[in-house]
Amino acid sequence: MPSSRPSSDLILHRLSSSDYDIKLKAIREVKNQIIGNRTKKLSYIKLGAVPAVADALAKANADSDFGSNLIVQSAAVLGSFVCGVDQGVRAVLDAGAFPNLVRLLSAVDEKEVWERGFQAVLSSPYLYEYGSVLPYHITPEIVGDPLVPNRVEYVWSKGIPLLLDVASIKMGVPAATVIPFAFVNMNKGFSPFGVGYASLVCECGAVWSYTFLLEGDVYGETMLVPFSILENGILDLPSMRICRSFGCFLCSVVVDAAARSLRMIYQSKLAPKFDFYKEENMDFLLSLLRSENENLTGLGAGIVIHSCETSDEQNILCHAGSLEKLISGLDGSISQRDASLESLATILKNNPEAVSKFVELQSERALRSVIELTKDKYPRTRLLACLCLICIKNSSSCYLQDIGIKTKLIYILLELLDDSGQVGEEASFAFSSLVAGKEDLQKLAFEANAIDKFYNHLQNCALHPKRLEGIFLALADLCSKLECCRSKFMSLQVLNLLINALTHDEANVRTAACICLKSVSRSIKSLSAGYFTNERIVIPLVRLLSDLCTSVQVAALGAISNIVVDFTPDKSTIIQCGGIKELVQLTKSMDASLRLNAVWSLRNMVFLADKMCKEAIFMELSVSAVASLICDSEPSVQEQALALVRNLVDGCMDCVEFAFAEDGIILDAVGRQLQKSSKIEIAIQGMYVLSNIASGNEFHKEAIMQLLFPQTENGSHSFLSQYLQSTDSSLRTSAAWVIVNLTVPASPGAFGRIVKLRNFGIVSQIKRMVNDSCMDVKLQARLALGQIISFGDS
Repeated sequence: MPSSRPSSDLILHRLSSSDYDIKLKAIREVKNQIIGNRTKKLSYIKLGAVPAVADALAKANADSDFGSNLIVQSAAVLGSFVCGVDQGVRAVLDAGAFPNLVRLLSAVDEKEVWERGFQAVLSSPYLYEYGSVLPYHITPEIVGDPLVPNRVEYVWSKGIPLLLDVASIKMGVPAATVIPFAFVNMNKGFSPFGVGYASLVCECGAVWSYTFLLEGDVYGETMLVPFSILENGILDLPSMRICRSFGCFLCSVVVDAAARSLRMIYQSKLAPKFDFYKEENMDFLLSLLRSENENLTGLGAGIVIHSCETSDEQNILCHAGSLEKLISGLDGSISQRDASLESLATILKNNPEAVSKFVELQSERALRSVIELTKDKYPRTRLLACLCLICIKNSSSCYLQDIGIKTKLIYILLELLDDSGQVGEEASFAFSSLVAGKEDLQKLAFEANAIDKFYNHLQNCALHPKRLEGIFLALADLCSKLECCRSKFMSLQVLNLLINALTHDEANVRTAACICLKSVSRSIKSLSAGYFTNERIVIPLVRLLSDLCTSVQVAALGAISNIVVDFTPDKSTIIQCGGIKELVQLTKSMDASLRLNAVWSLRNMVFLADKMCKEAIFMELSVSAVASLICDSEPSVQEQALALVRNLVDGCMDCVEFAFAEDGIILDAVGRQLQKSSKIEIAIQGMYVLSNIASGNEFHKEAIMQLLFPQTENGSHSFLSQYLQSTDSSLRTSAAWVIVNLTVPASPGAFGRIVKLRNFGIVSQIKRMVNDSCMDVKLQARLALGQIISFGDS
């Protein structure tokens, strides 16, 4: 059976042919096969077609008809390769086509073409490439009235065939981009499509009306701009200059083709990073944004959306005037409007300075325009307008605080969920960013029955993975703070659908399900009821700890961290499922985020756990591993490792002994961190470790005294003294707790320790702390001082 796969030698030979016609036909053949066909794209990429097409683009001469045609076709093929296929983007970039495409944006010198007089070349081969270009014989007898817009008009052209290009008809697009003209239906003949006019094709391929140009939107009010035709078929230049004053411009097919391909490239994360710090780059970008050509303005917007990532880059764009250019696009076509909204959101995101500048422009008219666009008839425009407003609200608390606009945003996004396409998929992500961390908005969303809405969508078994991911993330943010939202979530039995998502084929869905589970499991009521510790949840979660995707592992660890804090000493379910072994293994990972979250999970697991559970975890970890984690290279891991030890040694006397295993290397590691660490959070956890150990027997208390006041050091320089004077109230509280547990009157050696503390100046510090501004510090200081003076105040 013959293979449908293209022949490598044959196609590459034709693409590399020195014969123009052979090369052009080969490129067109590739284009026709790969458009909308991902499989064919990947096949041709593997064959090596992309470098051959890129080479044809690089060598073509833009000044000739043949060269321009080859450029247009090559650029179209490259654009198709990169459309929705990252392998295609990579292949086009590796082939070196990117700089050539950028170069072509200035390939047509508009001034030069202008001065040539737009001479008509009615027999150019370019015009016959598509099956939709038909010749018609024009005579003086059939010339109609040039000012009647609803009739197909003709102009005397000395019997020369006039070409009518069906493919160029685009209703609803402003005339500055596409000039409407006579529509030819191959089956029915002439058919005026709204408005239609006979057309002239100039040398560069742009289409112009013979009798008049249409200025404005074909669906709205129009303006007719007449101009005359000379006998030799050349447009009258003075009239063309008048026409230009109304905003018409030369639409270069070469520039359009290059711009379209570059737009496709900039829709991929693999696109080259644009350097906003170079002045020439900013001049180039601004020239794109102020162009009347939709492909050029779309490219400019795509560059902003792809490459603007830092606040410095946002500010550069603001100061260069990009906001003004993008705001003007809000009054343009659908494509320009949407591109402008998305670019504005990129510049305004998390940047209060940029938001202030935007709101102040045109006395807040720009902000009002965006708000108005939330009512637009096109769903994508409404979504992008909402995203822009969300960026403004999240970046600055000064704006959009009216409860009406907040409620409106919630209802619009919930309505957009019903869209069956990409808008419906993205609406849940926008909703998530709107309510994340904001109790007031979560309350409004709850009142708008948002959880019910999301639940109804989840019941659709055929949901696209992206939509499923977005819904779980939205639910996660919605349930992050309010118990009423979590209760609603549990009452609707959304948990059953979430459990199914833990084993979904798509990693992003598994990640989102874990994040949602983490959020919902913050409910003390549900944790205490044991809703999250049954095998239906624990078994798939533990399996996800060995997932091939790191983000899934991190998310699963986050969920487990919450679930194991179930306020009961029995952690048998996760132990029986092999959870401890998996967690301990991840504490050894080279990935810092995995180490951090694994230690965090173990810390929570030993919280209020019984002695048997603690021993199981401690034995699996090993003493040396705990000491190593306390001295980890990442401060965040150090903090959680100390918190783990704090929970391990909390409770019965036997638990305190964990710190003294193998000659006390864990306690030594704690002491070293307290001596050298400058991070307050590490010091707080370390002092609580000492406090818990100091609550033990005499041996334990004396070990803490030795660690605090080594014989070789002056006690006044002890880190304890420094921590008691810290500006951080939590650190002062934890240090005071150590003194409380060292001076318990019932302890036989309490008096001797008090003498030492007084000699080292600690008692005088405690006396000053009884009037501390922090209530917690004040309470512990008074408790410690009361125990101290019970032995006498001298």
